[in-house]
Amino acid sequence: MTSPLVIFDLDGTLIDTAPDLIDSLNHTIASAGLAPVTFADLTHLVGQGARVMIKRAFALRNTDLPEADIEPLYERFIAHYVAHMPGESVAYPGLTEALDRLAGAGFTLAVCTNKTTVLALPLLEKLGLTDHFAAITCGDTFEWRKPDGRHILGTIEKSGGDPARSIMIGDSINDILAAKNADVPSIGVTFGYTDVPMAELHPDVVIDNFDELDVALVQRLLSKRAAAAA
Repeated sequence: MTSPLVIFDLDGTLIDTAPDLIDSLNHTIASAGLAPVTFADLTHLVGQGARVMIKRAFALRNTDLPEADIEPLYERFIAHYVAHMPGESVAYPGLTEALDRLAGAGFTLAVCTNKTTVLALPLLEKLGLTDHFAAITCGDTFEWRKPDGRHILGTIEKSGGDPARSIMIGDSINDILAAKNADVPSIGVTFGYTDVPMAELHPDVVIDNFDELDVALVQRLLSKRAAAAA
C-alpha cells in the first residue's frame, strides 16, 4: 500500500509571501503610473499566477491593460521578485514541526502551487524547505492548474501516491475547489490570503495554525474518505 500523501499549497499556506508579492507587484505597476496596492487588496489578486495578479491590479485601479503590455510587465515582476528572493517571505509558525511530524509517521509530502516554477522552486530552496517534498508541481508543470483537479491528481502521480490516500491543504478557493474536483479531502487554513472566511469555502476541516496539523487529523480524514467510498 502506498504511503498517505499530504499536499500543500505554497503562497498563504506554507509560506507568508505577502510582503514580497506586494513589493514586486507595486514595483511592476508603478511603471504604468498606478497607485500601490496594499495587503487588503492582496486576497483579491493572488492565486492564479503573476500575470493574472498584474491584470487584476490594473482592473482594481480601473485602468486598461493592453495585451501587448502584459509580457513586459510580467518580466518586470519576475526580475524584481527573483532578485529580492526570499525577501521578507517566511514559513508560517509551526510548519517545519508539522512537516517533521507527518514525515516521521511515514506520510509523503508534496507541493501543488499555481506559482510558476521559476518563482516557486528557488523560494522553497532558499527557505530550506525543498527536501521535505517528494514532488513540487507549479502553475506551469501541466497544461492545467488549480482549481482544475488534474493539477492535484498530477501531483499525486508525481509523488507516487494514491488519490484514495491523499489530502490537500490550502488557503484559498482554488485549493478547496481543486480538492473537490480531484475527489480528495481538504484542510483549509485560516491564516492565508482568502478574501472570504475559510469556513464558507467548506473544506473538510479548518485549522488556525500548524500545531493542529497532526497525524491523527490526517488519518481521520483518510478514514472518513475510505468509509464514504466503501
